Amino acid sequence: MTQHRQQPHADYDNYADKAALRQALVAEQRGLCCYCQSRIQATPVGMKIEHWQCQADHPERQLDYSNLLGACLGGHGRPDREQHCDTRKGNNGLCFSVCDPAHPIERKIRFLGDGTIKADDAAIDGALNVVLNLNLPRLVSNRKAVLAAFQQRLQDGRRVDPARELPKWDGTKAGDLPEFAQVVVYWLRKRQARATV
Repeated sequence: MTQHRQQPHADYDNYADKAALRQALVAEQRGLCCYCQSRIQATPVGMKIEHWQCQADHPERQLDYSNLLGACLGGHGRPDREQHCDTRKGNNGLCFSVCDPAHPIERKIRFLGDGTIKADDAAIDGALNVVLNLNLPRLVSNRKAVLAAFQQRLQDGRRVDPARELPKWDGTKAGDLPEFAQVVVYWLRKRQARATV
């Protein structure tokens, strides 16, 4: 991509190695959509390459790797109310970046037991609901199911040590992450915090 940027008339549309770009994004994101955390695959039908700052408003960033993310198809082709993630976002801006280590968005989001995502910050909450549509019923149901399956392990009498369990869900351990992993990470960290009080 660096070499391509240096060519005359270089832009995202004429960048030829999107297959390698998809591979890099999926590997970096551990197989999950940057927004909803559903499974993505490094193929044109398994994901989209998302420009966090859209190409229309930020053409200078269209070939900036730090501006690129792997996103699910987000209900592409469905009515607007059923779209989510990049498909719903389109050229709208976001007040946060999911990839900014200096401002980790995970600390500002709460995952509720019913599967919904909330933020106390009104701008972030609006972005989650209006721009990204992450409280779409299907996504809420999926998050709730992942948390319920994890909690079922506890009801089956298995002792869960958050310190041992977190690496399987938070990216510390190598390999793809489970879908909707952040809901379990949030729950485990809350449990860990309660245990230290």
